[in-house]
Amino acid sequence: MSDRDGIPIEFDAEPDGDASPEAHGDPAGGPWLKIEEAIAALAMALICLISLANVVVRYLTDISFAFTEEFSVFLLVVMTLVGASIAFARNEHIRITFFLARFPRPVRIVVELLILAITTLLFAMIMYYGATFALDQYEYGEVSAGLGYPSWIYSLWLPLLSLVILFRVVEHAWRLAHARRNSEREGGMK
Repeated sequence: MSDRDGIPIEFDAEPDGDASPEAHGDPAGGPWLKIEEAIAALAMALICLISLANVVVRYLTDISFAFTEEFSVFLLVVMTLVGASIAFARNEHIRITFFLARFPRPVRIVVELLILAITTLLFAMIMYYGATFALDQYEYGEVSAGLGYPSWIYSLWLPLLSLVILFRVVEHAWRLAHARRNSEREGGMK
């Protein structure tokens, strides 16, 4: 795909320069990315095992492990938030490029920064309200309906993983600014 000036558009490199860590010789997302990938894979595997066990037991005995639903929901939230963090680390987060590709480069830069600012605001709010929610559950001694575990154990991961995503968003913005600066230097040398 190319923009209206005929310049190829690679959204890994947008706007103005390659913002992907591989372009600078860094592994994508650093060493923590492997840990995040392992956590996401483990969460997915556990959800599959729990669901499979529920189906087999229900088929053979007409008994359901309904209490495992709270584990499945918790693992789904963990998998989703860790997946979002991985997507930002790899610069593969969801964005609508149809309109962005038609903007001139300076507008694309502003739009990309606006997207990062809104994302930062969103996950900062999730972190704040998630922490407040977990603290309220802790203070009031709320327990889960299925197993009777303290509810804050499940809720605490929402602000913690939002903080990880915020780190990845800021890391992405830094790479984007660094790539833009490098492309301006290279353009000025020619």
